[in-house]
Amino acid sequence: MSGESVPADFSGHMLDLDEDDDLEVFSKNTSLADGSPMPNSPGSMVNQYRLEEDDEEPHDDITKDIFVTVDNPESQVTAIETFVMYRVVTRTTRSEFDSCEYEVRRRYQDFLWLRSKLEEAHPTLIIHPLPEKFVMKGMVERFNNDFIETRRKALHRFLNRISEHPILSYSQTFKVFLTAQDLTSQRKQGPGFLSRMGETVRAVANSVRGVKSRPEEFTAMQEYVEDFGNKISTVDKVTQRIIKEQREYLDELKQYGPTYSQWAELEEHLCDPLGGVAGCVERCGKETEDQIRHLSEALLPVLHEYVLCAETVKAVMRRRDNIQAEFDTKSEALLTRKVEQEALQDEVDGLADRVEAANNALRGDWSRWQDSMRTDLRSAFVSTAEKNVEYYEKCLAVWESFLLSQRGDDTELRDDGGAS
Repeated sequence: MSGESVPADFSGHMLDLDEDDDLEVFSKNTSLADGSPMPNSPGSMVNQYRLEEDDEEPHDDITKDIFVTVDNPESQVTAIETFVMYRVVTRTTRSEFDSCEYEVRRRYQDFLWLRSKLEEAHPTLIIHPLPEKFVMKGMVERFNNDFIETRRKALHRFLNRISEHPILSYSQTFKVFLTAQDLTSQRKQGPGFLSRMGETVRAVANSVRGVKSRPEEFTAMQEYVEDFGNKISTVDKVTQRIIKEQREYLDELKQYGPTYSQWAELEEHLCDPLGGVAGCVERCGKETEDQIRHLSEALLPVLHEYVLCAETVKAVMRRRDNIQAEFDTKSEALLTRKVEQEALQDEVDGLADRVEAANNALRGDWSRWQDSMRTDLRSAFVSTAEKNVEYYEKCLAVWESFLLSQRGDDTELRDDGGAS
Protein backbone atom coordinates (compact mmCIF):
# COMPACT_ATOMS: atom_id res chain seq x y z
CA MET A 1 0.00 0.00 0.00
CA SER A 2 1.17 3.50 -0.72
CA GLY A 3 1.21 6.27 1.79
CA GLU A 4 3.53 7.70 4.40
CA SER A 5 4.81 5.29 6.99
CA VAL A 6 4.41 6.04 10.68
CA PRO A 7 7.82 6.39 12.36
CA ALA A 8 8.82 3.65 14.80
CA ASP A 9 9.13 6.25 17.56
CA PHE A 10 6.00 8.36 17.33
CA SER A 11 6.07 9.74 20.86
CA GLY A 12 6.54 13.19 19.37
CA HIS A 13 3.13 12.85 17.75
CA MET A 14 1.34 11.94 20.97
CA LEU A 15 -0.67 14.55 22.85
CA ASP A 16 0.94 15.74 26.10
CA LEU A 17 -1.84 15.36 28.67
CA ASP A 18 -1.85 16.79 32.18
CA GLU A 19 -3.37 14.48 34.78
CA ASP A 20 -5.29 17.42 36.26
CA ASP A 21 -7.04 17.92 32.93
CA ASP A 22 -8.63 14.48 32.82
CA LEU A 23 -12.10 15.98 32.45
CA GLU A 24 -11.19 17.92 29.30
CA VAL A 25 -13.26 16.78 26.36
CA PHE A 26 -11.41 15.64 23.26
CA SER A 27 -13.94 16.45 20.60
CA LYS A 28 -13.93 18.45 17.41
CA ASN A 29 -17.65 19.03 17.92
CA THR A 30 -18.08 21.27 20.96
CA SER A 31 -21.75 20.46 21.48
CA LEU A 32 -23.66 17.33 22.34
CA ALA A 33 -26.37 15.78 20.23
CA ASP A 34 -28.99 17.69 22.20
CA GLY A 35 -27.24 21.02 21.53
CA SER A 36 -25.92 21.59 25.05
CA PRO A 37 -22.46 23.24 25.13
CA MET A 38 -19.34 21.26 25.94
CA PRO A 39 -16.19 22.44 27.72
CA ASN A 40 -13.43 23.75 25.49
CA SER A 41 -11.12 20.96 24.33
CA PRO A 42 -7.63 20.62 22.90
CA GLY A 43 -7.29 19.75 19.24
CA SER A 44 -8.43 16.37 18.07
CA MET A 45 -5.78 13.77 17.41
CA VAL A 46 -7.05 13.72 13.84
CA ASN A 47 -5.98 17.34 13.55
CA GLN A 48 -2.71 16.68 15.40
CA TYR A 49 -1.65 13.83 13.13
CA ARG A 50 -3.25 13.63 9.70
CA LEU A 51 -2.12 11.58 6.75
CA GLU A 52 -1.04 13.85 3.94
CA GLU A 53 -1.77 13.02 0.34
CA ASP A 54 1.15 11.44 -1.42
CA ASP A 55 2.05 13.91 -4.15
CA GLU A 56 4.48 11.45 -5.70
CA GLU A 57 1.74 9.04 -6.73
CA PRO A 58 1.21 9.02 -10.50
CA HIS A 59 -1.97 10.63 -11.73
CA ASP A 60 -3.85 9.80 -14.91
CA ASP A 61 -3.76 12.85 -17.16
CA ILE A 62 -6.27 11.44 -19.65
CA THR A 63 -9.25 13.78 -19.98
CA LYS A 64 -12.46 11.97 -19.17
CA ASP A 65 -15.01 12.22 -21.97
CA ILE A 66 -17.61 9.60 -20.93
CA PHE A 67 -19.70 10.14 -17.80
CA VAL A 68 -21.97 7.30 -16.72
CA THR A 69 -24.52 7.28 -13.91
CA VAL A 70 -26.42 4.25 -12.60
CA ASP A 71 -29.52 5.20 -10.61
CA ASN A 72 -33.30 4.86 -10.19
CA PRO A 73 -33.61 1.10 -9.51
CA GLU A 74 -37.08 -0.34 -10.14
CA SER A 75 -38.34 -3.84 -9.36
CA GLN A 76 -39.91 -5.70 -12.27
CA VAL A 77 -42.28 -8.61 -11.69
CA THR A 78 -43.12 -11.13 -14.42
CA ALA A 79 -44.87 -14.48 -14.38
CA ILE A 80 -41.47 -16.18 -14.30
CA GLU A 81 -39.20 -13.99 -12.19
CA THR A 82 -38.67 -10.80 -10.23
CA PHE A 83 -35.66 -8.60 -10.98
CA VAL A 84 -34.42 -5.02 -10.66
CA MET A 85 -33.87 -2.66 -13.58
CA TYR A 86 -31.41 0.24 -13.23
CA ARG A 87 -31.35 3.43 -15.26
CA VAL A 88 -28.01 4.02 -17.01
CA VAL A 89 -27.47 7.62 -18.13
CA THR A 90 -24.46 8.41 -20.35
CA ARG A 91 -23.09 11.80 -21.33
CA THR A 92 -20.20 11.95 -23.75
CA THR A 93 -18.29 14.21 -26.11
CA ARG A 94 -16.80 11.41 -28.22
CA SER A 95 -17.34 11.75 -31.94
CA GLU A 96 -18.08 8.03 -32.50
CA PHE A 97 -21.34 8.42 -30.55
CA ASP A 98 -24.35 9.66 -32.52
CA SER A 99 -25.65 11.69 -29.59
CA CYS A 100 -24.16 13.37 -26.55
CA GLU A 101 -26.62 11.80 -24.08
CA TYR A 102 -28.26 8.38 -23.73
CA GLU A 103 -30.64 6.83 -21.24
CA VAL A 104 -31.29 3.08 -21.11
CA ARG A 105 -32.46 0.57 -18.52
CA ARG A 106 -30.40 -2.48 -17.63
CA ARG A 107 -30.73 -5.45 -15.30
CA TYR A 108 -27.92 -7.28 -13.53
CA GLN A 109 -27.70 -9.97 -16.25
CA ASP A 110 -26.96 -7.23 -18.81
CA PHE A 111 -23.95 -6.13 -16.76
CA LEU A 112 -22.80 -9.78 -16.61
CA TRP A 113 -23.08 -9.97 -20.39
CA LEU A 114 -21.03 -6.79 -20.83
CA ARG A 115 -18.26 -8.02 -18.56
CA SER A 116 -18.09 -11.47 -20.18
CA LYS A 117 -17.87 -9.91 -23.68
CA LEU A 118 -15.10 -7.54 -22.58
CA GLU A 119 -13.23 -10.40 -20.92
CA GLU A 120 -13.61 -12.51 -24.07
CA ALA A 121 -12.23 -9.71 -26.26
CA HIS A 122 -9.50 -8.60 -23.83
CA PRO A 123 -8.47 -11.67 -21.77
CA THR A 124 -5.35 -10.07 -20.30
CA LEU A 125 -6.83 -6.73 -19.27
CA ILE A 126 -7.96 -6.33 -15.65
CA ILE A 127 -11.72 -5.78 -15.88
CA HIS A 128 -13.24 -4.51 -12.65
CA PRO A 129 -15.42 -7.15 -10.92
CA LEU A 130 -19.17 -6.98 -10.61
CA PRO A 131 -20.88 -7.36 -7.24
CA GLU A 132 -21.70 -10.99 -6.48
CA LYS A 133 -25.07 -12.28 -7.62
CA PHE A 134 -26.08 -13.16 -4.08
CA VAL A 135 -24.68 -12.14 -0.71
CA MET A 136 -24.71 -13.81 2.69
CA LYS A 137 -28.19 -12.48 3.38
CA GLY A 138 -29.21 -14.72 0.51
CA MET A 139 -32.41 -14.91 -1.44
CA VAL A 140 -34.63 -13.77 1.41
CA GLU A 141 -33.46 -10.14 1.46
CA ARG A 142 -32.26 -9.88 -2.12
CA PHE A 143 -34.73 -7.11 -2.95
CA ASN A 144 -34.56 -4.98 0.17
CA ASN A 145 -33.55 -1.34 -0.18
CA ASP A 146 -30.10 -1.68 1.42
CA PHE A 147 -29.11 -4.54 -0.87
CA ILE A 148 -30.36 -2.76 -3.99
CA GLU A 149 -28.57 0.47 -3.07
CA THR A 150 -25.30 -1.37 -2.36
CA ARG A 151 -25.55 -3.13 -5.72
CA ARG A 152 -26.42 0.12 -7.52
CA LYS A 153 -23.27 1.78 -6.19
CA ALA A 154 -21.16 -1.22 -7.24
CA LEU A 155 -22.65 -1.24 -10.76
CA HIS A 156 -22.04 2.52 -10.99
CA ARG A 157 -18.36 2.01 -10.07
CA PHE A 158 -18.07 -0.87 -12.54
CA LEU A 159 -19.25 1.20 -15.51
CA ASN A 160 -17.14 4.19 -14.55
CA ARG A 161 -14.01 2.03 -14.26
CA ILE A 162 -14.63 0.93 -17.84
CA SER A 163 -15.39 4.47 -19.04
CA GLU A 164 -12.02 5.63 -17.62
CA HIS A 165 -10.04 2.77 -19.20
CA PRO A 166 -7.95 3.77 -22.26
CA ILE A 167 -8.82 0.53 -24.12
CA LEU A 168 -12.06 -0.86 -22.71
CA SER A 169 -13.89 2.47 -23.03
CA TYR A 170 -13.48 2.25 -26.84
CA SER A 171 -15.02 -1.23 -27.03
CA GLN A 172 -17.96 -1.55 -29.41
CA THR A 173 -19.67 -3.80 -26.85
CA PHE A 174 -19.44 -1.06 -24.23
CA LYS A 175 -20.90 1.45 -26.68
CA VAL A 176 -23.80 -0.90 -27.46
CA PHE A 177 -24.43 -1.44 -23.75
CA LEU A 178 -24.66 2.31 -23.15
CA THR A 179 -26.77 3.20 -26.19
CA ALA A 180 -28.97 0.29 -27.36
CA GLN A 181 -32.48 0.31 -25.94
CA ASP A 182 -32.78 -3.48 -26.26
CA LEU A 183 -29.85 -5.88 -25.86
CA THR A 184 -31.76 -9.06 -26.72
CA SER A 185 -30.34 -9.46 -30.22
CA GLN A 186 -26.83 -8.58 -29.05
CA ARG A 187 -26.89 -11.03 -26.18
CA LYS A 188 -27.83 -13.89 -28.56
CA GLN A 189 -24.61 -13.38 -30.48
CA GLY A 190 -21.41 -15.03 -29.30
CA PRO A 191 -19.30 -18.18 -29.59
CA GLY A 192 -21.19 -21.45 -29.65
CA PHE A 193 -21.10 -24.08 -26.93
CA LEU A 194 -18.55 -26.27 -28.71
CA SER A 195 -16.27 -23.28 -29.30
CA ARG A 196 -16.39 -22.35 -25.61
CA MET A 197 -15.74 -25.97 -24.65
CA GLY A 198 -12.70 -26.03 -26.94
CA GLU A 199 -11.28 -22.93 -25.31
CA THR A 200 -11.83 -24.42 -21.86
CA VAL A 201 -10.14 -27.72 -22.81
CA ARG A 202 -7.12 -25.88 -24.22
CA ALA A 203 -6.89 -23.71 -21.12
CA VAL A 204 -6.98 -26.76 -18.83
CA ALA A 205 -4.34 -28.54 -20.92
CA ASN A 206 -2.07 -25.49 -20.87
CA SER A 207 -2.47 -25.06 -17.11
CA VAL A 208 -1.52 -28.71 -16.58
CA ARG A 209 1.61 -28.34 -18.72
CA GLY A 210 2.52 -25.12 -16.95
CA VAL A 211 4.74 -22.27 -18.06
CA LYS A 212 8.44 -23.03 -18.41
CA SER A 213 9.83 -19.56 -18.91
CA ARG A 214 7.50 -17.03 -17.30
CA PRO A 215 9.24 -13.62 -17.08
CA GLU A 216 10.24 -12.67 -13.53
CA GLU A 217 8.05 -9.56 -13.54
CA PHE A 218 4.91 -11.68 -13.94
CA THR A 219 6.05 -14.15 -11.30
CA ALA A 220 6.48 -11.19 -8.94
CA MET A 221 2.99 -9.94 -9.89
CA GLN A 222 1.49 -13.35 -9.15
CA GLU A 223 3.21 -13.59 -5.76
CA TYR A 224 2.07 -10.07 -4.91
CA VAL A 225 -1.59 -10.65 -5.78
CA GLU A 226 -1.65 -13.97 -3.90
CA ASP A 227 -0.33 -12.24 -0.78
CA PHE A 228 -2.61 -9.24 -1.29
CA GLY A 229 -5.63 -11.50 -1.78
CA ASN A 230 -4.98 -13.38 1.46
CA LYS A 231 -4.52 -10.18 3.48
CA ILE A 232 -7.49 -8.28 2.06
CA SER A 233 -9.71 -11.34 2.54
CA THR A 234 -8.68 -11.53 6.21
CA VAL A 235 -9.34 -7.81 6.74
CA ASP A 236 -12.73 -8.19 5.03
CA LYS A 237 -13.74 -11.08 7.32
CA VAL A 238 -12.55 -9.32 10.48
CA THR A 239 -14.43 -6.14 9.49
CA GLN A 240 -17.62 -8.15 9.01
CA ARG A 241 -17.11 -9.66 12.46
CA ILE A 242 -16.53 -6.22 14.03
CA ILE A 243 -19.74 -4.90 12.46
CA LYS A 244 -21.64 -7.93 13.78
CA GLU A 245 -20.25 -7.39 17.29
CA GLN A 246 -21.02 -3.64 17.12
CA ARG A 247 -24.62 -4.45 16.22
CA GLU A 248 -24.86 -6.80 19.19
CA TYR A 249 -23.38 -4.06 21.41
CA LEU A 250 -25.95 -1.59 20.06
CA ASP A 251 -28.78 -4.02 20.89
CA GLU A 252 -27.45 -4.20 24.47
CA LEU A 253 -27.30 -0.39 24.73
CA LYS A 254 -30.91 -0.15 23.58
CA GLN A 255 -31.90 -2.38 26.51
CA TYR A 256 -29.49 -0.73 28.95
CA GLY A 257 -30.69 2.88 28.71
CA PRO A 258 -34.41 2.30 29.45
CA THR A 259 -33.44 0.34 32.57
CA TYR A 260 -31.87 3.47 34.06
CA SER A 261 -34.90 5.55 33.07
CA GLN A 262 -37.23 3.12 34.86
CA TRP A 263 -34.93 3.06 37.86
CA ALA A 264 -34.93 6.87 38.00
CA GLU A 265 -38.72 6.84 38.34
CA LEU A 266 -38.39 4.78 41.53
CA GLU A 267 -35.55 6.70 43.22
CA GLU A 268 -36.45 10.28 44.07
CA HIS A 269 -32.99 11.27 45.35
CA LEU A 270 -31.14 9.56 42.50
CA CYS A 271 -33.53 10.66 39.77
CA ASP A 272 -31.19 13.22 38.14
CA PRO A 273 -27.98 11.13 37.97
CA LEU A 274 -29.86 8.01 36.86
CA GLY A 275 -31.64 10.03 34.19
CA GLY A 276 -28.27 11.47 33.16
CA VAL A 277 -26.80 7.98 32.74
CA ALA A 278 -29.82 6.94 30.68
CA GLY A 279 -29.31 9.96 28.43
CA CYS A 280 -25.61 9.20 28.03
CA VAL A 281 -26.35 5.60 27.07
CA GLU A 282 -28.94 6.75 24.54
CA ARG A 283 -26.53 9.25 22.91
CA CYS A 284 -23.74 6.67 22.82
CA GLY A 285 -26.18 4.28 21.15
CA LYS A 286 -26.88 6.85 18.42
CA GLU A 287 -23.15 7.36 17.86
CA THR A 288 -22.63 3.58 17.72
CA GLU A 289 -25.41 3.28 15.16
CA ASP A 290 -23.73 5.97 13.05
CA GLN A 291 -20.39 4.17 13.41
CA ILE A 292 -21.91 0.87 12.22
CA ARG A 293 -23.47 2.63 9.24
CA HIS A 294 -20.12 4.16 8.27
CA LEU A 295 -18.28 0.82 8.49
CA SER A 296 -21.02 -0.89 6.47
CA GLU A 297 -21.23 1.75 3.75
CA ALA A 298 -17.71 3.25 3.52
CA LEU A 299 -15.26 0.49 4.44
CA LEU A 300 -16.79 -2.95 3.95
CA PRO A 301 -17.88 -2.49 0.28
CA VAL A 302 -14.36 -1.32 -0.68
CA LEU A 303 -12.70 -4.23 1.11
CA HIS A 304 -15.01 -6.81 -0.44
CA GLU A 305 -14.65 -5.21 -3.85
CA TYR A 306 -10.90 -5.75 -3.70
CA VAL A 307 -11.35 -9.33 -2.49
CA LEU A 308 -13.13 -9.85 -5.82
CA CYS A 309 -10.48 -7.75 -7.61
CA ALA A 310 -7.73 -10.08 -6.34
CA GLU A 311 -9.56 -13.08 -7.83
CA THR A 312 -10.00 -11.16 -11.10
CA VAL A 313 -6.28 -10.40 -11.34
CA LYS A 314 -5.42 -14.05 -10.60
CA ALA A 315 -7.69 -15.12 -13.48
CA VAL A 316 -5.97 -12.62 -15.80
CA MET A 317 -2.58 -14.02 -14.75
CA ARG A 318 -3.77 -17.55 -15.56
CA ARG A 319 -4.98 -16.48 -19.00
CA ARG A 320 -1.64 -14.83 -19.73
CA ASP A 321 0.13 -18.02 -18.64
CA ASN A 322 -2.16 -20.10 -20.89
CA ILE A 323 -1.17 -18.03 -23.92
CA GLN A 324 2.51 -18.44 -23.10
CA ALA A 325 2.11 -22.18 -22.39
CA GLU A 326 0.56 -22.63 -25.85
CA PHE A 327 3.43 -20.63 -27.35
CA ASP A 328 6.00 -22.79 -25.52
CA THR A 329 4.33 -25.99 -26.76
CA LYS A 330 4.28 -24.86 -30.39
CA SER A 331 7.89 -23.66 -30.14
CA GLU A 332 9.00 -27.08 -28.92
CA ALA A 333 7.05 -28.79 -31.70
CA LEU A 334 8.71 -26.51 -34.25
CA LEU A 335 12.14 -27.61 -33.08
CA THR A 336 11.35 -31.32 -33.20
CA ARG A 337 9.17 -31.58 -36.29
CA LYS A 338 10.44 -30.93 -39.77
CA VAL A 339 7.16 -31.76 -41.49
CA GLU A 340 4.73 -28.86 -41.79
CA GLN A 341 7.45 -26.62 -40.38
CA GLU A 342 6.29 -23.63 -42.32
CA ALA A 343 2.74 -23.88 -40.99
CA LEU A 344 4.05 -24.34 -37.49
CA GLN A 345 6.32 -21.33 -37.90
CA ASP A 346 3.31 -19.20 -38.78
CA GLU A 347 1.50 -20.45 -35.65
CA VAL A 348 4.54 -19.79 -33.49
CA ASP A 349 4.94 -16.30 -34.89
CA GLY A 350 1.27 -15.58 -34.26
CA LEU A 351 1.50 -16.90 -30.70
CA ALA A 352 4.65 -14.86 -30.11
CA ASP A 353 2.67 -11.76 -31.07
CA ARG A 354 -0.16 -12.82 -28.74
CA VAL A 355 2.24 -13.32 -25.83
CA GLU A 356 3.82 -9.93 -26.42
CA ALA A 357 0.39 -8.27 -26.68
CA ALA A 358 -0.77 -10.06 -23.52
CA ASN A 359 2.35 -9.00 -21.64
CA ASN A 360 2.01 -5.37 -22.69
CA ALA A 361 -1.72 -5.29 -21.87
CA LEU A 362 -1.15 -6.77 -18.41
CA ARG A 363 1.81 -4.47 -17.69
CA GLY A 364 -0.26 -1.38 -18.42
CA ASP A 365 -3.32 -2.57 -16.52
CA TRP A 366 -1.24 -3.78 -13.56
CA SER A 367 0.04 -0.26 -12.98
CA ARG A 368 -3.44 1.24 -13.36
CA TRP A 369 -4.93 -1.39 -11.05
CA GLN A 370 -2.34 -0.80 -8.32
CA ASP A 371 -2.84 2.98 -8.47
CA SER A 372 -6.61 2.56 -8.26
CA MET A 373 -6.40 -0.03 -5.47
CA ARG A 374 -4.06 2.07 -3.35
CA THR A 375 -6.17 5.20 -3.81
CA ASP A 376 -9.43 3.43 -2.93
CA LEU A 377 -8.08 1.54 0.08
CA ARG A 378 -6.16 4.56 1.37
CA SER A 379 -9.30 6.68 1.20
CA ALA A 380 -11.39 4.01 2.94
CA PHE A 381 -8.83 3.43 5.71
CA VAL A 382 -8.26 7.14 6.39
CA SER A 383 -12.01 7.80 6.44
CA THR A 384 -12.53 4.89 8.85
CA ALA A 385 -9.68 6.01 11.11
CA GLU A 386 -11.11 9.53 11.30
CA LYS A 387 -14.59 8.16 11.95
CA ASN A 388 -13.27 5.90 14.73
CA VAL A 389 -11.55 8.83 16.44
CA GLU A 390 -14.65 10.98 16.06
CA TYR A 391 -16.86 8.19 17.45
CA TYR A 392 -14.78 7.67 20.59
CA GLU A 393 -14.36 11.43 21.09
CA LYS A 394 -18.13 11.93 21.01
CA CYS A 395 -18.77 9.07 23.43
CA LEU A 396 -16.02 10.40 25.70
CA ALA A 397 -17.56 13.87 25.53
CA VAL A 398 -20.95 12.49 26.55
CA TRP A 399 -19.63 10.79 29.67
CA GLU A 400 -17.27 13.61 30.65
CA SER A 401 -20.14 16.07 30.40
CA PHE A 402 -22.08 13.84 32.77
CA LEU A 403 -19.14 13.77 35.22
CA LEU A 404 -18.87 17.55 35.10
CA SER A 405 -22.58 17.92 35.82
CA GLN A 406 -22.27 15.56 38.79
CA ARG A 407 -19.24 17.46 40.08
CA GLY A 408 -21.34 20.62 40.02
CA ASP A 409 -24.16 18.86 41.88
CA ASP A 410 -21.70 17.63 44.53
CA THR A 411 -20.42 21.19 45.04
CA GLU A 412 -23.97 22.49 45.51
CA LEU A 413 -24.73 19.74 48.01
CA ARG A 414 -21.61 20.58 50.02
CA ASP A 415 -22.51 24.28 50.01
CA ASP A 416 -26.06 23.52 51.14
CA GLY A 417 -24.74 21.25 53.90
CA GLY A 418 -22.33 23.94 55.17
CA ALA A 419 -25.02 26.57 55.18
CA SER A 420 -27.34 24.40 57.25
